[in-house]
Amino acid sequence: MNTSAFITMVVVELIVTALTIWFFYKVLTIKPKPEPDSYSENDEEER
Repeated sequence: MNTSAFITMVVVELIVTALTIWFFYKVLTIKPKPEPDSYSENDEEER
C-alpha cells in the first residue's frame, strides 16, 4: 500500500467515526416530544 492510499484510508475512517459519534450523541441527547395521553382521550366523560 502506498502512502497516499494509506493517508486516504485513515482520513476516511476518521471522518466516518466522527460522524457516527456525532449522530449517536445527537440521538441520545435529543429532548423527547411531549405526547398526548391516548388513554385519557378515549375515556368516557365523568358524570
